[in-house]
Amino acid sequence: MTTPLWVLLGFAMWTIVMVLQIGFHRWKSFFAGTVPKGGFPSDVPPEHGWYRRAMQAHRNCVENLVVYGAIVVVLTVRGLDTPLLDNLALAVIAGRILQSLVHVFLEQTRQIVLVRFSFYFVQLASMIWMGVIAFQGV
Repeated sequence: MTTPLWVLLGFAMWTIVMVLQIGFHRWKSFFAGTVPKGGFPSDVPPEHGWYRRAMQAHRNCVENLVVYGAIVVVLTVRGLDTPLLDNLALAVIAGRILQSLVHVFLEQTRQIVLVRFSFYFVQLASMIWMGVIAFQGV
């Protein structure tokens, strides 16, 4: 199995980790008797900063997992496997994990948002580069 495929698996598992933290928060609220009125509706933003950021980070993982997955499918079908693709895939997963951690666990000041975006930019640039390689077949 290629590194981009392993990273795809890692990305999917990270997305599950992100949703589990939301689930644990909800279970804790349920057992503590502090479930908000109406439960946890998806169309109403939660009041807690951490919880809101966790939901946003999970949603961002899901959105980007699909894009990365499509690129990896094309790379795999075309039989492309190079050290450059391996490094780009590793940059994607490193950027994803760091972006999620900064998003969830740090208060979102202007400077922190810039750091978070920098980690996202690493992912985006890496995925674009991988997509160009997939398109060119080189």
